[in-house]
Amino acid sequence: MLTTRATLIYVALMTLVVVASNFLVQFPLNAEFAGINLADILTWGAFTYPVAFLITDLTNRQFGPQAARKVVFAGFVVGVALSFYTSVPRIAIASGSAYLAGQLLDISVFNRLRRQAWWHAPLVGSLIGSMLDTAIFFSFAFAAFFVLLGPNDPFALESAPILGVFTAQAPRWISWAIGDFAVKMIVGLVMLLPYGALMNVLRPMQAATAR
Repeated sequence: MLTTRATLIYVALMTLVVVASNFLVQFPLNAEFAGINLADILTWGAFTYPVAFLITDLTNRQFGPQAARKVVFAGFVVGVALSFYTSVPRIAIASGSAYLAGQLLDISVFNRLRRQAWWHAPLVGSLIGSMLDTAIFFSFAFAAFFVLLGPNDPFALESAPILGVFTAQAPRWISWAIGDFAVKMIVGLVMLLPYGALMNVLRPMQAATAR
């Protein structure tokens, strides 16, 4: 009963993060920093999505990779279904594909490193998972090549200086992807704080290391 209740809580949290991120990724960060237009670099979704890796890693630590995969798949089904109502279909498809690939890779990496220093597994797993997630999401969501998934976003395809500072020009979504991953790395480091704080509360169960 305790395992089921905890799993449902993790699924609910995962769903909330996925839906919120799918909605917020449609809104560039309209602000300036050091003369750089952040709308050319970031969307608001970059700040919420990395929390999904924290949820996956906490599930993996407490109940093991099999339970973590169940949470990921449940979050995928519910989150993507709801995302079709909060964002355009192409964003929902891109998010679902990237989410599955990134989260499952995170689980695999986490499980291989879980016996090392406490911060190795969550940090390395989330960073590698984020890298794959970012590449898949922004390609599927905005690259002209994937127009079969839905209409192209003209604003995302407009040429702009890379990261708003380099002379080289590229579609704006390239800078979004680079900026998004940079934020994910920063948030991934920040997420070590709640992970470390919860380690003594969410102790691994006996079968947590089962593959």
